[in-house]
Amino acid sequence: MAQDPAAPPPADPARSRSSFTPKLVTALQEGYGFGKFRQDAIAGLTVAIVALPLAMALAIASGTTPERGLFTAIIAGFLISALGGSRFQIGGPTGAFVVVVFNVIDRHGYDGLVIATIMAGIMLLAFGLLRFGTYIKYVPQPVVTGFTAGIAVIIFSSQVRDLLGLEIERLPADFLHQWEAYLAHLSSVNFAAVGLAALTLAIILGLKRWRPRWPGFLIGVLAGTLLAFALGLPVETIGSRFGEIPNMLPSPSLPDMSLERIRILLPDAFTIALLAGIESLLSAMVADGMTGRRHRSNGELMAQGIANIGSAMFGGIPATGAIARTATNIRSGAVSPVAGMLHALFLLVFMVALAHLMVYVPLACLAAVLVVVAWNMSEADRFRHLMKAPHGDRLVLLLTFGLTVLVDLTVAIQVGIVLAAILFMVRMAEAVEVQGGVNPLADDDDEDEDSNERENLPPGVEVFLIRGPLFFGASGRLTDVLERVGATPRVFILRLRHVPLMDASGAGTLDAFLKRCQSQGTTVILSGLQPQPAGLMARMGLIRDGAGAPVVAADYRSAVAAARTLIGGD
Repeated sequence: MAQDPAAPPPADPARSRSSFTPKLVTALQEGYGFGKFRQDAIAGLTVAIVALPLAMALAIASGTTPERGLFTAIIAGFLISALGGSRFQIGGPTGAFVVVVFNVIDRHGYDGLVIATIMAGIMLLAFGLLRFGTYIKYVPQPVVTGFTAGIAVIIFSSQVRDLLGLEIERLPADFLHQWEAYLAHLSSVNFAAVGLAALTLAIILGLKRWRPRWPGFLIGVLAGTLLAFALGLPVETIGSRFGEIPNMLPSPSLPDMSLERIRILLPDAFTIALLAGIESLLSAMVADGMTGRRHRSNGELMAQGIANIGSAMFGGIPATGAIARTATNIRSGAVSPVAGMLHALFLLVFMVALAHLMVYVPLACLAAVLVVVAWNMSEADRFRHLMKAPHGDRLVLLLTFGLTVLVDLTVAIQVGIVLAAILFMVRMAEAVEVQGGVNPLADDDDEDEDSNERENLPPGVEVFLIRGPLFFGASGRLTDVLERVGATPRVFILRLRHVPLMDASGAGTLDAFLKRCQSQGTTVILSGLQPQPAGLMARMGLIRDGAGAPVVAADYRSAVAAARTLIGGD
């Protein structure tokens, strides 16, 4: 039985299984000794020092307690490194989730977030099993930059209260109401908090410039904490707002789940899954670019799904690959996923040993950390660069950014992707060329086409050439051109050599054209069909045996010869 030319090649079972094999297994199979373990341990410790203040700060910004950020970095961080498809990926809480988590907790409580995170984990597992990892990376750049810049603005906005030490009992969730609250409470500014935030920010930025290898976040927070404790500054701390931090992991548990809650939380779960998938694969691609390695997209999605389920069960929040921490891991000399696993274990040690001291950390210092995170997320240079792009891309960028800040992240991503898809289809439709005449779009480099054949076509033969993908966006344009054909020819040569692919709408347009030609007694010759269009047209019955069926020619010269035969036969 002949194979359908449009069908994909059969899958290689061994390659299929390897796409889900954790990179940890691959690294251990390559050989792993004490020297590599030492490199991984140094890298893991370095990343843990960076991640310690970040995990707590991101949890607080997300509207929950600091220990939940630590639980996430420990549980999800370990699972992402142990099971993931990237050799260097560091997982944990990230700024991308701050908006979603804050809104879910505000509307449905922490139990609602746990359910949404577990659902997102199941979705990520499904994405991996269905091999969506290859496609989820293709979210348009204006959409990604628009929502990440919007998230950066929201993160900064959420930290103004702690930066200024404002006395606001409950901070509103949405951007505009937050600033209304800030303006209403501006008279309660705490200048000690402002000073601590400025000091922490100055230390972080100074070390980033002059000592980039030093853990600026930790040093800045530590300096601010020591100063506040030594001087007895009247500022709010982790302990004064949240109480004691536990020095051990909680037991795994699940909240009460019902079909109604699952239905309500489904959009939030999908947003978490989409963000986790995009962010983790972007982080893995960054790691590939820095090291020359290649990650396994679908295996990475599977690990992200398991990690998010585990994080939710142990009292954490959503997790994904963290680009900055992954880059730090690589620069610190990591050679395998063991570094990420050790980073999680070091964080567990820090939590056990230092939980009683973390309560003295001023919230203003953590707010300064998040200001730096927000600035890094904003990708201001990329945003300015995209503002020089075509009008359609700028519209997608600004609309996604505005909707993220003012409306909702889920709406922003949906609208941005739909609008970007529409713009893409319009551009692809405009790229399709349809031209007729005796010598349509002559190709000097076509070895199988003779220009004399075009010039000496017998009377009663019409030629049209189509160049570009024939899909639903371009089918209307093709219809308009074909409708303008003048006198009914005896033979119509339709050149399709430059049509690489065709969808059902394009095939439907051709089918209507073939039936019209058949009713008018015109014979149609299809020239140069490529495999995918040929397979689709055969399945849909456009290429068949019998009266009125089109003639299929291998190339233009054969089509002209067939036309001469048909004219001579008459």
